[in-house]
Amino acid sequence: MKRSILNTFVLTAFLSLGALMWSATAYSAALKEDIKFIDLDGNESMLSDYKGKWVIVNLWATWCPPCLVEIPDLIMFHEAHKDKNAIVIGVNYEEIAISKVKTFAKDQMINFPIVRFEGKIDGINSPFGRVYGLPTTYMVAPDGQVVAVRTGLINQEMMENFMKKYNEMNPVEKTEKKADKAS
Repeated sequence: MKRSILNTFVLTAFLSLGALMWSATAYSAALKEDIKFIDLDGNESMLSDYKGKWVIVNLWATWCPPCLVEIPDLIMFHEAHKDKNAIVIGVNYEEIAISKVKTFAKDQMINFPIVRFEGKIDGINSPFGRVYGLPTTYMVAPDGQVVAVRTGLINQEMMENFMKKYNEMNPVEKTEKKADKAS
């Protein structure tokens, strides 16, 4: 009983600290080149295809317990925003058969696009930069700038709060001017 309470306390403290770490790791990074995604049917898309919307890029693997925990929040966030101002893109970051990934996505009732990066996974790098663990989530602002990265669990509330605070600090006119200068 005492161990269960201690475990719950530790998990709660970890998740609370994680929420703080999200904003602490916020940054702005211009990508050197556009990122290509390949969906599970072989269709290609580019990160720039989603310019004008928030893009939540979530790297995950089928063997990753925290990845499983955050899937329902990613599903709810995607459902709430996909027709308005944001999209979730799940990047399967492991070397397994596409058929297994498709089965996993169906079993988890994932409603957002599942893709892979072009090329071989080395377990260390991605087109966004170094990967320190899974899950890893990148927040890409509507102007195409990577404005936050988080290694570890995320939830819908964290994504909503981050977008709200970012938008308050970066009004659309300011964000559009940044995008024009980058072009």
